[in-house]
Amino acid sequence: MAEKHSSSSLGIISRKSMFCLFSFVSALFTLSWFFAVRSTVSAGFIDLSLSPHPKLNSVIDNGNSASWNRSDVEPSIGNRARAILVDNEGDEEKPQEKDDLGDVKCNSFANNCNQVLKVFMYDLPSEFHFGLLGWKPQGASVWPDLRAKVPAYPGGLNLQHSIEYWLTMDLLASEIPGIPRVGSAVRVQNSSEADVIFVPFFSSLSYNRYSKVNPHQKKSKNKSLQEKLVNFVTSQKEWKRSGGRDHIILAHHPNSMLNARMKLWTAMFILADFGRYSPKIANVGKDVIAPYKHIIKSYGNDSSNFDSRPTLLYFQGAIYRKDGGFARQELFYLLKDEKDVHFQFGSVQKDGMNKASRGMHSSKFCLNIAGDTPSSNRLFDAIASHCVPVIISDDIELPFEDVLDYSEFCIFVRTSDAVREKLLINLVRSIKKDDWTRMWQKLKEVENFFEFQYPSKEGDAVQMIWKAVARKAPAIRLKVNKFRRFSRFGTPKDGVLRKIPSPSNFW
Repeated sequence: MAEKHSSSSLGIISRKSMFCLFSFVSALFTLSWFFAVRSTVSAGFIDLSLSPHPKLNSVIDNGNSASWNRSDVEPSIGNRARAILVDNEGDEEKPQEKDDLGDVKCNSFANNCNQVLKVFMYDLPSEFHFGLLGWKPQGASVWPDLRAKVPAYPGGLNLQHSIEYWLTMDLLASEIPGIPRVGSAVRVQNSSEADVIFVPFFSSLSYNRYSKVNPHQKKSKNKSLQEKLVNFVTSQKEWKRSGGRDHIILAHHPNSMLNARMKLWTAMFILADFGRYSPKIANVGKDVIAPYKHIIKSYGNDSSNFDSRPTLLYFQGAIYRKDGGFARQELFYLLKDEKDVHFQFGSVQKDGMNKASRGMHSSKFCLNIAGDTPSSNRLFDAIASHCVPVIISDDIELPFEDVLDYSEFCIFVRTSDAVREKLLINLVRSIKKDDWTRMWQKLKEVENFFEFQYPSKEGDAVQMIWKAVARKAPAIRLKVNKFRRFSRFGTPKDGVLRKIPSPSNFW
């Protein structure tokens, strides 16, 4: 019994000793960790994106960070929220010059200068681009000589979806010395040096002109071109290298690329909206929304004011529309008898564009109501007219909204509210002269961001689109690198990378 009691006592003492030793070691470890962390933390390592202070979620776009005051951090106008790294104590912050959008301009003291977007453009046969305009190649080149003659784009409603034309022209001009242009993007001949791969197919023009099947055809020219395009692009080493994730496909007309979009869905689309796309095929995270080209006349030397514009609210266009456009006819019956409101059917026929120009130039507010799709050219006609847009389109996506605050020059009304009796007209009438004047002034400041022209100029629509693409370049590189994880030393069948799966699990 004595031996058993002695063994039990020794066991209890041993367990107590082990517990005390463990507690002592744990305390030493905790203290050493505390001093180690304290000694390594400095202001330069603080990621303010983790801070709960709302004023710290303030900066940029394009990787440019604005300077801030530690005691009172205010958001930078027109910039997107992003984490800020605090400068080390004692470093002097130099004043940073900003452009019209609030982005920090390049200077020799900054490491955050905007990089020129490097674009590799396929030399597609002319039937995919300028051949659709009636241009015929001379010699071996598939491109027109812009120094000799610039091929003209057809007018009328064709112009509103002409984005593909302006971007292609800008890339071609980047290779020609002596053409005055801004260098937000430049064409490169080596695809391995490029940030993105540009596919110069005039898809909107192809749809507008060649989507009908002629009596002697089994399929339309538009469908045939899309099939050829898919075969060409997907067979290129550039597509196989990235799975198409760094490619740019132009499909601004909502019905363009109908046959090809499902096969090229991994690429970045440049679109007018997402109205006729599944979110797995096109979405704001992957793609770029571009403005329509306005078709009414710009209001140059606008000296009008609130009192000199006699029409309060203006709409002229198709009234009876399918899909989301039901609100147009509802609003027509609500507003047609209101004084100083112009709400009528209209088209481009019989001098329709000139009538619309005069009407918008003489109106305070212009309605932009969803039609067959969430967007329409009417918004950009209103901007060019300095007529404050009233947007009634719940699903609309707007160009460059990551750097532009549309609430400064547009009024947004939910469709369910707009169709309530008297709500819309009372809302518009309640807007004071001073508020309207501020929005009118802002319209004049931003109108150039939506202007297409050749040669392109600083801050116009072409440059804004290239900058929007550039802002997505880091995400594109991430997706391409992830795609290539297993491709370099993999065993692709027949020397070709695996076929891209259907977008059932798009990320």
